[in-house]
Amino acid sequence: MAVRIEHDLVGDKEVPADAYYGVHTVRAVENFAITGSTIAQFPDLIAALAAVKQAAARANRELGLLPTDIAEAVIGSCEEIRAGRLQGQFVVDPVQGGAGTSTNMNANEVIANRALEILGYPRGRYEVIHPLDHVNLGQSTNDVYPTAVRLALVTSLRRLGDSLGALATTFTEKAAEFSDVLKMGRTQLQDAVPMTLGQEFTTYAVMIEEDRQRLTEAAALLLESNLGGTAIGTGINGHPRYAELACAHLAEISGEPVRPAGDFIEATQDCGAFVQLSGVLKRVAVKLSKTCNDLRLTSSGPTGGLGEINLPPVQAGSSIMPGKVNPVIPEVVNQVAFEVIGNDLTVTMAAEAGQLQLNAFEPVIAYSLLRSLTHLRAACDTLATGCVPGITANREHLRDSVHRSIGLVTALAPHIGYAASTTLARQALATGRTVKDIAAEAGLLTTDQLDTILRPENLTQPLGHPSAAVAP
Repeated sequence: MAVRIEHDLVGDKEVPADAYYGVHTVRAVENFAITGSTIAQFPDLIAALAAVKQAAARANRELGLLPTDIAEAVIGSCEEIRAGRLQGQFVVDPVQGGAGTSTNMNANEVIANRALEILGYPRGRYEVIHPLDHVNLGQSTNDVYPTAVRLALVTSLRRLGDSLGALATTFTEKAAEFSDVLKMGRTQLQDAVPMTLGQEFTTYAVMIEEDRQRLTEAAALLLESNLGGTAIGTGINGHPRYAELACAHLAEISGEPVRPAGDFIEATQDCGAFVQLSGVLKRVAVKLSKTCNDLRLTSSGPTGGLGEINLPPVQAGSSIMPGKVNPVIPEVVNQVAFEVIGNDLTVTMAAEAGQLQLNAFEPVIAYSLLRSLTHLRAACDTLATGCVPGITANREHLRDSVHRSIGLVTALAPHIGYAASTTLARQALATGRTVKDIAAEAGLLTTDQLDTILRPENLTQPLGHPSAAVAP
């Protein structure tokens, strides 16, 4: 394999001649073989890194710190990377020591070597365009990396929000379809009071929409940047106007309202926004998992369980039991939720472990959050397309379970009293007869009164406390 020789503080190192990355990246690849993957698995992070470098080049050109030809070449290189080119050149492991230095170096080298090509030079001619002196001018890993991570998280977060919105829509549509399907609501897995299947599915849509709002709030916190703070937030080696200009250019390039932090020293060490986002993602995961638990439970059977709904059969369920179909889509969403909840603990511990002016563990924070966002989005899409639209209701079974349930006595309690209702419930449970039949036989209420009280639409909405006598 053809190679070129590059040099760093450790010494000389062979680099593949056709590589856009350089010596710092090669050493990082050798040092950090942790996850078996590379930062290229997160295209949003690569695009965000290029956006930050492009904003820096614009600012430095405007300040007269970067020659126009070099600035234009760097900007052109960044634009190509943001468009998806050279993704395979981002080869460092996402989990790395050095607080993200290896990721920043990888980006600097790829951008510099592509910029050299744009100007007609071979890769490695760093005396013309240097990865650090030019591409990283006025920057530090400690302001570039967290800014890029925040921007990548916001981009990925927007996509998750879209997927949650689509999932909420499928539940809303299914709720409309089931609006007339009467069923028993349950608390502690015991019969409670009647409701409609539509009301149950509406709940899932409402929970999801609430989480979308929380994601929007989390995104706002992520758009505060310490870009321009350089090493620890003091702005050493930076131009006094650089931070303001770089943030303004980054906002224009990204389309996101990026703003400078109020205190760069605080912003350089504080991981609170990451913890906040992680907590919101855990909230999304918990509620999605609870929803899928409900779907698995209410579809259990089909004859030996609740059997209230049917999930669409998407694959055979057993290698030994013919005809068995499993709730595999809700099951995979549950597993994603478990992963996200675990990732939240990782983020929490990594944020807590930061010391003094920098948190060295932001790489594992970024890795955990980007995976959570990516997997949650895929889980939502899978649930929205492969499960919810195909759900059907066992209408007659549900209606029959309401009429046979002793939970109906709750509707009668305001009319005959708690004590009489308790006796009625016990008799129904002991004899297997319906509450309505026993109440009518005992003369507690007339048939017409019972028909009115137990009318389905009267069982699923507030009607207020009745007067002493109930008109038929």
